[in-house]
Amino acid sequence: MTKLNLLPENPESAPRGRFPSWLHKDIPKGGEVFQTNTILRTYRLNTVCEEAKCPNRPECYSKKTATFLALGKECSRNCGFCDIDFSKTPKAPEEDEPTRIALSVKELGLRHVVITMVARDDLSDGGAKHIAEIIRTIRSHNEEVTTEVLTSDFNGNLTALECVLKERPDVFNHNIETVRSLTPRVRHKATYERTLCILRHSKESGCVRFVKSGIMVGLGEQKEEVKETLHDLKNVGCDIVTIGHYLQPNRRKLTVKNFISPETFEEYAAYGTSIGIKHMYCGPFVRSSYNAHLFASA
Repeated sequence: MTKLNLLPENPESAPRGRFPSWLHKDIPKGGEVFQTNTILRTYRLNTVCEEAKCPNRPECYSKKTATFLALGKECSRNCGFCDIDFSKTPKAPEEDEPTRIALSVKELGLRHVVITMVARDDLSDGGAKHIAEIIRTIRSHNEEVTTEVLTSDFNGNLTALECVLKERPDVFNHNIETVRSLTPRVRHKATYERTLCILRHSKESGCVRFVKSGIMVGLGEQKEEVKETLHDLKNVGCDIVTIGHYLQPNRRKLTVKNFISPETFEEYAAYGTSIGIKHMYCGPFVRSSYNAHLFASA
């Protein structure tokens, strides 16, 4: 296995110079990575794995899994942590994208599908109808598959949110991303309270089996703030919470403020479980959709 050295593009900005040993990752080798890439390119699909420079991409592709990025690869928001391209005028949604995703799901042999999206504040419904159509089309081609959607906050438009929820995805995911005090710096337009509202509404709808959210650490948050956020997520009905380490994707984005040890991730997992969150998935390389299939049938 080749070692992936997850250094920032601007090493001087990282605390203590180099990343610690637990932020180095093996790169798997084999034909499956190439095959997954080929299928995705054949169907002209975007993945958050590539656009957000996810460190787990080689591992996931080697298992023939990927997280689809719907509604283009230009986001109408410019969050401080995210490497996806920003545009005030993204391209119009592609009408055949739902079919292309559904066919690739079949060819990849996926049993659990994760669909995420760029924020589309330029669209009246934030892209909700398009996401709903993707869910319907996937199921029409793949009867046994379970579905997970990771959506934007639709600018707080609950009617748009309900358009997605009515398709009854198995997992509804909307990330809170960080603690309350850091939200204005980390996120572009989304707010902490609006995220809690979206999650609460999704739980109370009764349309989904699991409600899920995720947090990044390493941005300067305090432990008590993370625990407060876990309480907030539990109180709005989250069944699954992921916590992963933030890694600076390029020199224009927020820098890593501190390195979080594996022991601290274990502490967060234990704490979340102790207050009643059903599934905690925490670790340096955990991301919202990483090994998402583990919880789809839990």
